[in-house]
Amino acid sequence: MKKLICIVIVTIGISVTGFSQSKSGAYETTSYRTSIGARIGTGYYDVFSAAFKGFLSETPGALELNLGFRPDHYGGVDVISVSFAAAYEYHFDIAPAPGLKWFIGGGLSMYNTSVSDNQNGTNYSSGFGMGIFPTGGVDYKFNSIPLAVSADLRPTIGLIRPNDYYNYFYVSFGVSARYTFK
Repeated sequence: MKKLICIVIVTIGISVTGFSQSKSGAYETTSYRTSIGARIGTGYYDVFSAAFKGFLSETPGALELNLGFRPDHYGGVDVISVSFAAAYEYHFDIAPAPGLKWFIGGGLSMYNTSVSDNQNGTNYSSGFGMGIFPTGGVDYKFNSIPLAVSADLRPTIGLIRPNDYYNYFYVSFGVSARYTFK
């Protein structure tokens, strides 16, 4: 319970920091405000995710939210994980390429795993998991069409594990394609 309280406090702190960023004359305002699409990742808890990214006010800070799942099958045993991840990302322009930015940040992932034995219909090793992660990557907004693509890396430290199958540390690489809105 103490870990959960600490995680909530850290997440709120990251969010408050993001909202309190002031305007900076050196930062070129992003060419889109919000975007929605899909993310494909290599994480233990998500392979396919719905992805939302919204920039905060006139700052280079953005919140990225992912709602995903990972179906798997191991010799007669079905494993399904459903997840939610939230990350704060601070973007920096890459000068020679308009629309191309790199970002760093961090976030929290929560997931629920359900393991089912198809042969006798019993569930076992199911449960809730949570982790925190730093993140970094690149984001590119096409100039001529309302599409943004990104690639990111999320080395996740597991704080709560649903079972012994999941490690305390795992790396997730993901790519996203999102429709952009002004």
